[in-house]
Amino acid sequence: MSSTGLKTAKPVIAVTSGEPAGIGPELCLALTEREFPARLLVLGDRQLIEERARLLGRSTAGLEILHTPLAAPSTPGKLDVRNAGYVLALLDRALAGCVSGEYAALVTGPLHKGVINDAGIPFTGHTEYLAGKTGTPRVVMMLAGAGLRVALATTHLPLKDVPAAITPQELETTIRILHADLRTKFGFAHPRILVAGLNPHAGEDGHMGREEIEVITPVLQKLRAAGMDLVGPLPADTLFTKNVLAGSHAQLAMYHDQGLAVLKYAAFDEGINVTLGLPIIRTSVDHGTAFDLAGTGQASPTSLFAAVDAAIDMALRRRQ
Repeated sequence: MSSTGLKTAKPVIAVTSGEPAGIGPELCLALTEREFPARLLVLGDRQLIEERARLLGRSTAGLEILHTPLAAPSTPGKLDVRNAGYVLALLDRALAGCVSGEYAALVTGPLHKGVINDAGIPFTGHTEYLAGKTGTPRVVMMLAGAGLRVALATTHLPLKDVPAAITPQELETTIRILHADLRTKFGFAHPRILVAGLNPHAGEDGHMGREEIEVITPVLQKLRAAGMDLVGPLPADTLFTKNVLAGSHAQLAMYHDQGLAVLKYAAFDEGINVTLGLPIIRTSVDHGTAFDLAGTGQASPTSLFAAVDAAIDMALRRRQ
């Protein structure tokens, strides 16, 4: 195909169906409900997806499936440690296709970290797994929805370990990755980023903690001098108010619940997860495997639709 043909052809988006006992396989069935400006390729066990379709009185017609066989039969809502390797095989195949250029982006369905670890495979999450597989030393987790784009300076840490993890070097790296991907993947030429303080009232001039004075503010001053539009450190309890958010493109929280409690309140059904800093485009649903809903047909595909839409937008922008 000519270079012109490559630019005009629909991008191919790989969608992993995730944990077979969860809602991922049936959410993939919903992809036929909408038209997307891309070719969607679902990675999963064909028989599993067809069985789930029959259970729900639905059809796989129009759904393109790249078959990867289960290790053991799967029942909705019942984990089976034998299928842990299958879940990672889906990821590995999708990732290889993204790295080679076969796929333009990766959208990941929900998986269950516990069952993978129970299988004797050390696994902390999609984000860390993809970073390790691509040799990416540092990635940033960002959740988006309801007009918010909330990135995290630290992710899954006990609260007592957060202050020590926010070092000048780590914070600077996080902001640089966030700033770069807001430009290249989201198309903001001059991104404006709101940065939260760590302590209540952003430390209140040192009376409630000195991290803002000793770490956060010096990093922001350094990066502002390099041309970045950074606001903060701001008190987290007012950062997410309408007037403060106006005109910003992203918000940086210092720890997991500081930012994501707000995001999930505002956009629980439509929120998505985006991994920044990877050499590939990766988006994900912002929910778990929901075993209680598996096989019932009650799981909402809204987050999956939003993740696919975002992946397509970024893939098309990368072509420009």
